[in-house]
Amino acid sequence: VQLQAFGGGLVQDGGSLRLSCAVSGQTYGRYTVGWFRQAPGKEREFVAVISWSGGTKYYADFAEGRFTISRDSPKSTVALQMNRLKPEDTADYYCAARRISFVDSYYARQNVYDYWGQGTQVTVSS
Repeated sequence: VQLQAFGGGLVQDGGSLRLSCAVSGQTYGRYTVGWFRQAPGKEREFVAVISWSGGTKYYADFAEGRFTISRDSPKSTVALQMNRLKPEDTADYYCAARRISFVDSYYARQNVYDYWGQGTQVTVSS
């Protein structure tokens, strides 16, 4: 299973970006997808997660109300729409997949995810 995150870039304070995570390979079974981010000098942190059906979504507090996670009908692409971006959102953003169809209480833990994509850099200028 391969994940590829793309869509990062440079945006001004208050702007928007849409990140995408393409999932390919032998994705037998159902899986949830999460987004994480890592700012310079900081630990990687949870951003958002979506279940296989798309019916369950959870967000970090800083993302609630500004970010929206979604997945397309074939379930092969997961998007993260980020609005009202702030300089503190500057980070490398990573997507990860977990071989479980539903979102349980461990969704924010990095070590429960089975596959990771490379990061895509987001820079928000003030």
